[in-house]
Amino acid sequence: MSNIQHPDSSFAGLIRRYVNASVLLIIATVLALFFANLPATRDLYAWLWEQPVSLSIGGFNVFSHGGHTLTLMDFINDFLMFFFFLSVGLEIKREVLCGELSSRQKALLPVIGACGGMLVPVIVFFCVCYGHPLMERGCAIPMATDIAFSLGVLSMFGKRVPLGLKIFLAALAVADDLGGIIVIALFYSQGLSWPHLIGAAIIVAILLIGNKKEVRAKAFYMSFGLVLWYMVMNSGIHATIAGVVLAFCIPANLTRGTRYYMEYIREYLKEYPDIEFSEADRKKAMVVSKDDIQLLRRIETAADKLISPLQDIEDQLAMPINYVVIPLFAFANAGVNFEGMSIMSLFHGVALGVFLGLLIGKFLGVLSFSWLSIKLGWCQMPVGGNWRSFASVCMVCGIGFTVSMFIAALSYPTHLGAEAAEMLNEAKLGILCGTLASALVGALMLNHTLPKDATQVA
Repeated sequence: MSNIQHPDSSFAGLIRRYVNASVLLIIATVLALFFANLPATRDLYAWLWEQPVSLSIGGFNVFSHGGHTLTLMDFINDFLMFFFFLSVGLEIKREVLCGELSSRQKALLPVIGACGGMLVPVIVFFCVCYGHPLMERGCAIPMATDIAFSLGVLSMFGKRVPLGLKIFLAALAVADDLGGIIVIALFYSQGLSWPHLIGAAIIVAILLIGNKKEVRAKAFYMSFGLVLWYMVMNSGIHATIAGVVLAFCIPANLTRGTRYYMEYIREYLKEYPDIEFSEADRKKAMVVSKDDIQLLRRIETAADKLISPLQDIEDQLAMPINYVVIPLFAFANAGVNFEGMSIMSLFHGVALGVFLGLLIGKFLGVLSFSWLSIKLGWCQMPVGGNWRSFASVCMVCGIGFTVSMFIAALSYPTHLGAEAAEMLNEAKLGILCGTLASALVGALMLNHTLPKDATQVA
């Protein structure tokens, strides 16, 4: 059994982590729309993302793909998002090992709901865009549920939301991310380079051997992980998949177990002198002897080893991912240029497919699949929930942003020409409107169906 422990078994820690991040996402999105449409900054905004980014060692450029230097947009979407998907992979692995996806009983409802929430939006999009091959490339765009925004909406209702519904939404979003990763790996690979694929396989083998040999140095995994990123990026598979592969190679257990290190720390603490401080001395620094420094270093080392590499890296990534990478990604990708658009742009083609996929497809998919699994006796309604409040949470699942934007950029890349660029703009419009509509309708439904008094929550 794994030694890994979720730091907050109630799942509240995961919710708190994303609520503040959702505020930054909103700010970054508003700024992107502002700069992309203001006449004085529109051209500068577009120009900025085309600037080259390079890190050269002699004639070798680390930030290059197929011999071409990455642009700033590529750097954000291919390199910085590698760390986002590493974080997602670590989160998925942790939840599978000991969290809300760790047992059939816990995982079945959110996984079944996530399957419906991925399948039905794809069908809705395909029906809207049927017969146009280029449009059909975007079928997977409305699949994703954005965990930061969706949990942010739930947080507005505080303790009125039963804990079981919060857990269901968070677990479903994690399962959703896994589905998105699989889709990216299977359908957005192109022009495979076998030398780079073989190189990537060798790096993965080294990482797995390190795991097997109980290598716990985080530098080992991150260093080889960056090499893996370069190999995967140039192999024809999307570079961010390297983050997920790396996550599943990082150890989730401890070399000697939690009990060993706890007893180790207790023994050394007994050796530390028992010093009595006066009230005046409590805030003063104490001069520590060299022997005591060594003793404290041993305690510190043992305390570090109480945290598995998986949880340590996930914790260290949380702040830069939530407060830098994702807002920067939103600022770079959410800039829909409304020039030449009208309100009617939302009612046809890619924009309509994405909009209906998120607003209608996600709701119907999650609710219908969950309803069927509960009625068949495979699963149980989340603790504290009823069908009315559960349906409200299913509506919130239509809040798709980060992964949807990411898949949209993969679906309509610039090298496919002006028509693809126009469809990318339409897809972004559909994502923004679908997300906003799902959030507003979901919030209204939650306010109507949840208990008015938090003390009434089971």
